Amino acid sequence: MNIRTVGVVGAGQMGNGIAHVFAVAGYDVVLCDISEDQLARARATVEKNLARQVARERISGADRDAALARIRTTTDITRAGPTDLVIEAATERESVKQEIFATLAPHLGADTILTTNTSSISITRLATRTDRPERFMGFHFMNPVPVMQLVELIRGIATDQATYETLLGVVETLGKTAASAEDFPAFIVNRILMPMINEAVYTLYEGVGNVRSIDEALKLGANHPMGPLELADFIGLDTCLAIMNVLHDGLADTKYRPCPLLTKYVEAGWLGRKTKRGFYDYRGEVPVPTR
Repeated sequence: MNIRTVGVVGAGQMGNGIAHVFAVAGYDVVLCDISEDQLARARATVEKNLARQVARERISGADRDAALARIRTTTDITRAGPTDLVIEAATERESVKQEIFATLAPHLGADTILTTNTSSISITRLATRTDRPERFMGFHFMNPVPVMQLVELIRGIATDQATYETLLGVVETLGKTAASAEDFPAFIVNRILMPMINEAVYTLYEGVGNVRSIDEALKLGANHPMGPLELADFIGLDTCLAIMNVLHDGLADTKYRPCPLLTKYVEAGWLGRKTKRGFYDYRGEVPVPTR
């Protein structure tokens, strides 16, 4: 299967990064979102990140201009349908993803491959809501997409070998590395990472340490580039909670029970950097711990 055009549905933190890396790699991209404002923010973010790459001499000015010219934005998601590859990168709610696939269904090309950037939801289950489960896969990029080198490829039970091999080739053209994962809750990275973050929140909840001491302990004691609570804020506490709920529901093991404090922060709307408050308060010049 020859992939030349890519539709990205969702222009948030992940979607704009996915559009960026595909455009730099030479693909024509249709970036879709329900919000014109979100599309404008996405294009501004892509321009800023491309400028950073030019400044660091990773791409040329001509490469930047060509990449920007390859990205078209629209609020009509059906325009993503006729592309060779669709990547759904909407919020981590299964009902939203199912609605997107249902909307796209009448507009898909005969050979279009459908993928989802979900970080935890069952690929097999999502595939059953489409007309092409054999050409449906999990295509999970890491955040921030232009920087992180890994892409998880997750086959559903019906995914055929040709689809897998096509996407494996696409990952290579992006200059990234693929890790193949089986279709079990949260796959590889988040199956390991989210329980660690959840345990850090329990450590805070139980008063073993405060925000700063927990993060410093992991950065200096385990050589992590970011502390677990700082990382949770970066990812989004709502996303962390959603993934922990998927793990808890899907594996029925109490070790995956989301920490009540994580739930409380999400209920408060303190979702991390994107809302300016989470385990840190980002409203000033320097982030300040909130506990």
